Amino acid sequence: MKISARNILKGKVKSVKPGVVNTEVVIELSGGEIVTSIITKESAEGLSLAPGKDVYAVIKASNVMIAID
Repeated sequence: MKISARNILKGKVKSVKPGVVNTEVVIELSGGEIVTSIITKESAEGLSLAPGKDVYAVIKASNVMIAID
């Protein structure tokens, strides 16, 4: 698979919390960091996401904003 996004993080699904429309997917990276994503319920089901499954968090953003207090 080739993809244009440069930020691809490999991890394992830690939890999947389905809602009515969207599903929250929590991914644990190899260093213990946590990435949380909200995807459509249909997408989560199509990917057969479940705890322990190896996945990639693919981050593609045109803008990264920085804020301070």
